[in-house]
Amino acid sequence: MIRIGSVFIPVTNLEKATSWYEEHLGVKKIEEWGEGVGKGAGFYFPHGPTQLGLVQVETSQPSEFRVRNEQKNSYFNFLVDDIYAFYHELKCEGVKTSDIEKFGGMTSFDFYDLDGNPFSVVNEVKDSPFHSDEIKKRQEKER
Repeated sequence: MIRIGSVFIPVTNLEKATSWYEEHLGVKKIEEWGEGVGKGAGFYFPHGPTQLGLVQVETSQPSEFRVRNEQKNSYFNFLVDDIYAFYHELKCEGVKTSDIEKFGGMTSFDFYDLDGNPFSVVNEVKDSPFHSDEIKKRQEKER
């Protein structure tokens, strides 16, 4: 069996980034490793199996790719139960965000960490083949 274990984010100041991610995303630190550039810290989310790793780098690095000339895309997204509440929470905390957008029944927005790393937030669309309930059904069929 294979699954995603951790997602790693480049940060220029591990200590500040640790506080920011704990405060704004609610992650809990597991442990730190290493020294200097390349040191890092692992975190878990209170709900869900995927872990998050922060790795200290010398200079900010892109954590996104371009789809079209000016359209950027994050490598992964976050799912939330109430996208409007999470958006409002981040805005009230002073986190830089994009505007909320709707497309194809989905609602989304981006937010940025201290290094300018972009993260996409989406809601799940009930009848979508990508909805977590639909994925569970497909996984159960495979067993």
